[in-house]
Amino acid sequence: MTPVQELTDEQFQEHALSILERELGLDGLVRFLRLYRPGTGDYTAERHKWLAGITVADIARELNSEG
Repeated sequence: MTPVQELTDEQFQEHALSILERELGLDGLVRFLRLYRPGTGDYTAERHKWLAGITVADIARELNSEG
């Protein structure tokens, strides 16, 4: 088996779908494909809004206060 890092996107998709079919059966695969919906929006733009004004020091301080 070729490592997944070396597969083309098309090969990776085919491989992933075959795994889903093997593990879930054909009915499960069809259900997954029917339910799966890719996300919408612009994650990068939204992330910039969420992180506006936050510094690395703020993140480190938050992490240290969690323990």
